Amino acid sequence: MTNPTLAPQSDEYQQIHDGIIRLVDTARTETVRSINAIMTATYWEMGRRIVEFEQGGEARAAYGEQLIDRLSQDLSQRYKRGFSASNLWQFKKFYLYFQRIEILQTVSGESLHLAQLAKSFPLPWSAYVRLLSVKNPNARTFYEKETLRNGWSVRQLDRQIATQFYERTLLSHDKSAMLQQPAPAEPNV
Repeated sequence: MTNPTLAPQSDEYQQIHDGIIRLVDTARTETVRSINAIMTATYWEMGRRIVEFEQGGEARAAYGEQLIDRLSQDLSQRYKRGFSASNLWQFKKFYLYFQRIEILQTVSGESLHLAQLAKSFPLPWSAYVRLLSVKNPNARTFYEKETLRNGWSVRQLDRQIATQFYERTLLSHDKSAMLQQPAPAEPNV
């Protein structure tokens, strides 16, 4: 009995080779997305816990800055990076700005499993960081929805915020035409 061998450049081999490459590339992309979503949910949950601890009593609320500083020191000692005081303030702000009704209804004293919570945050963390700079809650919601609808990169989201797309859309006589316009193409850098 002879072992048939595939010629390295045969169509059959090329099909399985290309299929496996697509499979691995897709798995890697989905893994990164999943990790990003779970980390985003973790940051939201950390913000929630900080806010709830601070609001546990007026005496505690007065020590918010001390709490953030101490948590930052302790978490940084354990995990080395990612938990500066400014990051913890950002997590707190993230929770306060993105208190979603559907999330709050399911969080009844107990924290949601992070994988469940992650489904509430479809954008990458860097997009939420950019959205935190938008003061107007209606504008923030608009940019979040448009980013999802149009598949904007963080760079495109940044450009839309910088050019006040929300405000221009509000002022436009033909809002639907404004929303139909494709996002400007990313320049090749």
